[in-house]
This record gives sequence, structure tokens and C-alpha cells, in this order.
Amino acid sequence: MQALQDFIGTVSGIVWGPPMLIAILGVGLLLTTRLSWLPVRKIGYGFSLLWQGREARGEGDISSFRALMTSLSATIGIGNIAGVATAIALGGPGALFWMWITALVGMATKYSEAVCAVRFRETDADGKRIGGPMHYIKNGLGENWKWLAFLFATFGTVSAVGIGCMIQSNSIADALDDHGFPPLLTAVAVTGLTAIVLFGGITRIATWASKLVPTMAVLYVLAGLVVILMHATEIPAAVALVVSTAFTGTAAAGGFAGAAVWAAIRFGVARGVFSNEAGLGSAPIAHAAAQTDSPVRQGHIAMLGTFIDTLVICTITGLAIVVTGVWETGETGVDL
Repeated sequence: MQALQDFIGTVSGIVWGPPMLIAILGVGLLLTTRLSWLPVRKIGYGFSLLWQGREARGEGDISSFRALMTSLSATIGIGNIAGVATAIALGGPGALFWMWITALVGMATKYSEAVCAVRFRETDADGKRIGGPMHYIKNGLGENWKWLAFLFATFGTVSAVGIGCMIQSNSIADALDDHGFPPLLTAVAVTGLTAIVLFGGITRIATWASKLVPTMAVLYVLAGLVVILMHATEIPAAVALVVSTAFTGTAAAGGFAGAAVWAAIRFGVARGVFSNEAGLGSAPIAHAAAQTDSPVRQGHIAMLGTFIDTLVICTITGLAIVVTGVWETGETGVDL
């Protein structure tokens, strides 16, 4: 087991090294500037479209609102809890600042993904709208790039198991185990409930997501705000600490081992992408099924996923951890 952990750690260090971080932030910044900072300028317009998107406006299988809730169901959750906690535990409070930066440029990435997904989507044998990176690579770039579409689909499948299922179920089991629920019982329950939803296809997934996602997001934000407001006097100092340590690193304190600036950047960007999935390719698969006649309109709705996930919910988690001082305890992940 130790050998496996060492191997994963080595691979992770390579994958999340400078080239990948430069690519993620670089592409996001390029898209942001080429779009004339559209995601920042059009946030209000995006929310107005989201409200209108509760009803069908074109061909597709689910409403634009449900498409966003489906994509958010893969991001709002463990990434906002364990993801943020791990980033701060390993990179210090400054990691939260780099999560914000990742989200700001990631909104343009998410916008572009959704536009391409709707523009190049297809209709399957059952008459369902399907799309995503594998489709817009093949249909947008041409036959010569089919191999890249195949690679995405292959790696996407592996990723769905690794970061889409294993981390989620493990974190649930770990949290419930602290309250006396055996992991085996949790595994059976999670598997059964997931199967009930998945076997209904994208329509049932979207139906459940449209009910569960807003409810859990609102409850989580309210609970987080209660914690933050209980330590309201610490908020200015906490924000100042997040910004300053993003550029200076964090000294060792309590059980916290200390972290350099590079650690704040690395873990902030990595966990930011893990949380909002901008550029990972999962969100456009959901948005491709949206009932819309405008790829651009769906792109405006899609970019809200990154805004809601990181700039709102991850911020709540991060500030709750920093204002209470528990980031210095040495705990990490869902325990923190």
C-alpha cells in the first residue's frame, strides 16, 4: 500500500507541476482576454438567463437550469469541503486566493466548453442529445483529431472513477464512520441510491440534481455563514492573511507545518480545478443535453457553475476554516 501511495504521489507531483498549472491558468487567461472579460461583465446576465432557463427554449432533453444543476452536482460537494480543506492544510490560507484566481479565469473556460458542447452536439439512436469534449473535438477539429477524442473519452472514464466516485464515497464513509456508521453499510447505501438515479439516464439525473443541488448548496452556505458570523471580528484579519500568504508563504504554526508560495499556488490551483472542474470536460457533457437553441446562451449559464462553486461556496468553506483558526491544528481533508 505504501508503494502505491508513493507512486500516486510521484505521478501527482508531475501532473500538477508547473507545465499543467501554466496550461490551466494560461488557457483560462487567454480565453478571458479574447472574450473581452465577458464572464466578469456578464455575470448578472447569466443569472437572468438561468432563471429563464427553467423552461425549454429549443431542442434537447433537459432544461438549461437542470443542465447547470447536473453539472454542479459533480462539483458542489466534496471539492468544496475536503478539496478546500486539503488546499489550505497543504498550501496555507494563501491557497484560497489562488482558488479565486483559478475560478475567475475558469469561468471563461467553462463558458467556452458549453458553447462548443451545444454547437457540436449530436443525436443518438434513441433521439437523445449527446455531446462533450469527445464530440466537439471530433466534429469541430475534424476526422484527423478523432484519436484525441478517443483519448479524452478513455481518460475521462478513468477520471470519473477516481475523482468522481472514489473520493466522494470515501469521504462520505469517513465522515459517517466518525458517527458510528460502518463503512460497508455506507457503501451499500450509496451504491443503491446512486444506481436508482443513474439507471434513469440523464433525465432522471437532472431531475434529482435540480432538487438536491440547490437545497444542499443553500443549507451549506447558511451553515458556513453562521460559523463565519460567530467570528465576525476575525474576518478582516482572515482576508488579509489569505491575500498576504498567497505571495509570501505561510510560517509553521500549531500543527501546521508551514508552506512556501509555490505550495499555495500549486494546491490552490489544483484544488480549485478539482472543485469547479473548469476545463476537465465533465460539465459540457451535461450542458450538451440542454433544451436550448443558442450555444452562447448556454455558455453564459454554464459559467455560473464556476462562480457558484468556487467564488461563493469554496470561499465560505475557506473563510470558516481560517477565521476559526482550525487550519493550524494539523488536520486535513474532510476532518478539517
